[in-house]
Amino acid sequence: MVDHYQVLGVNRNATKQEVKEAFRRLAVKYHPDKHAQSPDHVRLNATVRFRLVSEAYEVLNDDRKRASYNAVGDSDRFRRRTGGSYNSNPYGNRSGGYGYGYSARRNHRQASSFSSGFESTFRFLTTRAFLLNLALTGGMLFAFTAIDTSGETLWKMRNSGKSFEEAMESLDKTKVHKDEG
Repeated sequence: MVDHYQVLGVNRNATKQEVKEAFRRLAVKYHPDKHAQSPDHVRLNATVRFRLVSEAYEVLNDDRKRASYNAVGDSDRFRRRTGGSYNSNPYGNRSGGYGYGYSARRNHRQASSFSSGFESTFRFLTTRAFLLNLALTGGMLFAFTAIDTSGETLWKMRNSGKSFEEAMESLDKTKVHKDEG
């Protein structure tokens, strides 16, 4: 997880004004237009740094995003301090309390990748665009179901007692009688 405070070079208790000043300073330094004539590796590095700086500013300048980022960051720092587990071990060893090398502790990378995958999936599923697309899809599904149901209802109203197959058979019989006559 990228530390947005470290990217901008500010403290965790920095004001919005301090965040904005740090962003402007770094944005000017790493802006892609400034490095348009630079060698490829310098230009690529500046572009990546500019994106990191922009993302950090976007998160730290918005109060809700910043609070969410701080909450996730605090739990991640706590997990690292306690050895990847939310339970602190009073025995001081890293065995998870079972002793003799049997550990209940999962690999920190696996836990971290799972939580970051879950977090990114959750963020995607709660974006405005996804929710709008989901609502549109639900509306279309409802409309198609209503149209299909209304077609059946109209058929039954106009052709009481006959199924579609029976109606097709009667049409075929009518054609045969016309051809014979």
